[in-house]
Amino acid sequence: MKELIREAALGQIIRLVSGNRFLRYPEEEPDFQIPFERLTHQRKLSEINKEYGHDSDSAITPPVEDAANMHRIETAEDVRDVEKAENDHHGLDNITSVKSMARTQTIPNTKERMEVERELAAQRTLSLPIQPVITSTGQILVTWYTTDDQANPQNWSQKKKSYVSFLIWIYTFVVYASSAIYVSSTLGVMEHFGVQEFKASLGLALFVLGYGIGPLIFSPLSEIPIIGRNVPYIATFALFVVLSVPTALVDNLGGLLFLRFLQGFFGSPCLATGPATMQDMYSMLYVPIAVAFWVSAGFSAPALGPLLSGFAVMAKGWRWSLWEILWMSGPVFIVWFISMPETLEDNILLRRAKRLRKLTGDNKYVSQSELNQKNLTARQIVTTALVKPLEINIKDPAILFTSVYSGIIYGTYYSFFEVFPLVYGGIYGFNIGEIGLVFVCIAVGCAIGMAIYDFLILKVVIPDILKNGMGPQEGVLKPALIFVFGPTISLFLFAWTSRADIHWIVPTIFLTIYPISVFIVFQAIFAYIPLSYPQYAASLFAGNDFVRSIFAFGTVLFSRGMYVNLGIGKGVSLLGGLSVLGWIGMYLLYIYGAKLRVRSKFAVHADEK
Repeated sequence: MKELIREAALGQIIRLVSGNRFLRYPEEEPDFQIPFERLTHQRKLSEINKEYGHDSDSAITPPVEDAANMHRIETAEDVRDVEKAENDHHGLDNITSVKSMARTQTIPNTKERMEVERELAAQRTLSLPIQPVITSTGQILVTWYTTDDQANPQNWSQKKKSYVSFLIWIYTFVVYASSAIYVSSTLGVMEHFGVQEFKASLGLALFVLGYGIGPLIFSPLSEIPIIGRNVPYIATFALFVVLSVPTALVDNLGGLLFLRFLQGFFGSPCLATGPATMQDMYSMLYVPIAVAFWVSAGFSAPALGPLLSGFAVMAKGWRWSLWEILWMSGPVFIVWFISMPETLEDNILLRRAKRLRKLTGDNKYVSQSELNQKNLTARQIVTTALVKPLEINIKDPAILFTSVYSGIIYGTYYSFFEVFPLVYGGIYGFNIGEIGLVFVCIAVGCAIGMAIYDFLILKVVIPDILKNGMGPQEGVLKPALIFVFGPTISLFLFAWTSRADIHWIVPTIFLTIYPISVFIVFQAIFAYIPLSYPQYAASLFAGNDFVRSIFAFGTVLFSRGMYVNLGIGKGVSLLGGLSVLGWIGMYLLYIYGAKLRVRSKFAVHADEK
């Protein structure tokens, strides 16, 4: 528990105020000895090989305690590669001959990466010292002390990983629910400010726009080693909670809409950085399960928002839904502030390197990220973090398709907040609270979709990978090839059964097909997006989130007019027709994705060393 609090925002503030006298790291204890000090003798490779009985140019086969090292130099050629990289690029490139977790995070989903991860997983069951890399200039690259080093998020206990995953889940749920919780207040806003539906619906649309724009800034910042994941998380979440008070009190429409936009903007980091945090903790095999858990919050929360506020708004007035945002987010923020640890490996090792330099008074201890960025200005670092992912999203056709298709199905989802009142309120005579209950079918469909997807991963995909190895990364799209037809089928059936002469349960059942299929399609897309660009995972999710949010923003504004002018049947059918584009695109991506990657100037290919 001490380690959890120490890494959280509260613990870091306590350390800062106390001058690091409280909640110390091991390196700050008086009796601390550097675990790898005895392994860092700066000997020539020929001397090491002679000790192991090999020629100077042959591969090193260390004894058992060194064989488990995640960071090791394997041949004389490797050392020459290291020195050449440093001399030619002044330490700005990764030392590519060293097998490490950091190495696997910058290469695509290949058999090589699979083998490295399996090796690392086996090593974590033991507690063996890790040999750090010594550069040609005598600098020591700070890494994990042992194979089971508990500072490494990959080594955390399942209990700790589950706890952090739950924090991400509940944070995501609160933010997404806060978008649609406003829907129940739309009629009250219209009456209070004397406006029509279009202006009142901006309270939902601008929130969605805000949480689409925010990750474009905050998610890339979370990938800068000196910043890490926690700073953007905590700083923006605090502002989200604070803004909930004036949003519930403001008494002019312009102020309400502006504050709703800011709420979405500052609540946004979890919506894109969340899956990257899961990737920090879980191995490649089990990341899809963790991300599915996160997606369940993002997909079901908007549907449950109207249920959380519907009956309360009827009894207490339209402002009640806005107060509920504060009551949800406040306690969650307190828990986050007290116990959310840092998960970004580069940030953790950078801070460890700083502590070792302070402990020894020797500047030879450096992290890989410091070498990578030592000749870059802060402006160059931030520009690279912000611009490169956007460039990938625009210029890589595979990533662009996943973003656009995600936008279509997500925009369709948000159109439900406009069509449900027309169908269930106008045709079937439901009140606000009862309309909120209908949204439960979305959450039910999400739960069914998650169960199906997890079953496929645990019982089919993982056993196949363990038996036959990792195939092309387009393999993760296979579930989507089956369920991509679901959204279209669901929308057409819902469109033409939403009639007064057909019981309301019939269109509701047909509508439940939508979240089941969309959840699985989303999961396939979210598994595919970072595979060629693992180092930009959070930023790529941010780009996807931005496109989804733009589609949802537009849909909220135009869909009510579309349904009123075209009718429910034709309006919903139009969206169903658009979803057919996903059929074509998904199959083309599955068939030609590998060829697209070969042509991509951004992707790191398997043959790159």
